[in-house]
Amino acid sequence: MGSKITGIGMFVPERVLTNQDLEKILDTSDEWITTRTGIKERHIADEWVKASDLALNASKEALDMAGIHPKDIDLVLVATSTPDMIFPSTACFLSDKLGCKNPMAFDFSAACSGFIYGLTIADSFIKSGKANNVLLVGSEVFSKIIDWSDRSTAVLFGDGAGAVVLSKSNDDSDILSTVMKSDGSHWQLLHCQVGEKLRMQGRETFKLAIKSMEQVCNKALAKAGITKEDIKLIIPHQANVRIIDALAEKLEVDRDKVYVNIQKYGNTSAASIPIAMYEAYKEGKINRGDYILLTAFGAGLTWGAIVLKF
Repeated sequence: MGSKITGIGMFVPERVLTNQDLEKILDTSDEWITTRTGIKERHIADEWVKASDLALNASKEALDMAGIHPKDIDLVLVATSTPDMIFPSTACFLSDKLGCKNPMAFDFSAACSGFIYGLTIADSFIKSGKANNVLLVGSEVFSKIIDWSDRSTAVLFGDGAGAVVLSKSNDDSDILSTVMKSDGSHWQLLHCQVGEKLRMQGRETFKLAIKSMEQVCNKALAKAGITKEDIKLIIPHQANVRIIDALAEKLEVDRDKVYVNIQKYGNTSAASIPIAMYEAYKEGKINRGDYILLTAFGAGLTWGAIVLKF
């Protein structure tokens, strides 16, 4: 029994916050932001918009592509660091808004690694026979936890959601290998305490991100029994273009083989990879049957890599 990605969708708020907009409220510049991060703009949700609202729109598109009715979803997973409430879960709110029929539903937090952690969970539920159809969503409204007076973090993050539907298949699985890691001893590098704003030690996080993602990418490829030459596209978490460039160099792959859309959305945390995967598919950069490599690094610290046949 295998799991297949049958649908994919994304959604970002209409409001765009550009680097020029940030120049008006922070001691920064478009040149400084672009040079150090690769970000030109990000989408920001209105104050009343919640993670489940963004997730709803992304989920509808994924379900439409999959041709699956919400009532046929057995499990709703939401990867988020910015839930609607402490409880109930955002997944419960989402399943209600979609009109699902009493699925298992829960949130989990692995920060920027959330989506690939979620793929591992969804794949395991399907392969164990516990679910036939799983809706996995990464949805974030990081604008609600940003300190807009801190130029080191305010320029980095945006809001958005990406969703996939995974379904049971009697053929080979799309998920070929997964390697997931964590190290809670470095929690202070990137964290957000309850009722407070996000805090990050950028330089140290930068170094660990490159080293950690390189290691798990190589392990995931070896576990899948394929080489980097077999990979059509690498889709990394969109945190910083310099991290992405350094990772490509470490992996010794052509930069054109690495997908980047950070310039349009900034860091959308758990939504980053599914948004990038959606756009890569819509742009014709990946097609059904292609091997792709996903990798992420985030607060926890958490990190991991997945090889899948799209």
